[in-house]
Amino acid sequence: MFAIEFTSEAEADLAWFKKQERNIILDGIEENLRHEPTVVTRNRKHLRPNQTAQWELRVDKYRVFYDVTDVVLIVSVEAVGLKIGNQLYFRGEERGL
Repeated sequence: MFAIEFTSEAEADLAWFKKQERNIILDGIEENLRHEPTVVTRNRKHLRPNQTAQWELRVDKYRVFYDVTDVVLIVSVEAVGLKIGNQLYFRGEERGL
């Protein structure tokens, strides 16, 4: 079982969302990242090298970007965004990875 941690950036990203949206995202994180966060699934994929994170989790229209430390079993959530079409938004502003 992996521990889940949030960076200060990810906490700020989460705070931007409404409470109901935040609950959907947190439930998705708990359900998908607590066990086997490095197994590729329909909603979880390894990303090409970028400055944000190694992995992406799709929770409905939201995206959770995270890194995994296998040695100590920690999932570090780096950022949380909203995807509309091909655009990715962090705290209401369009931004790439």
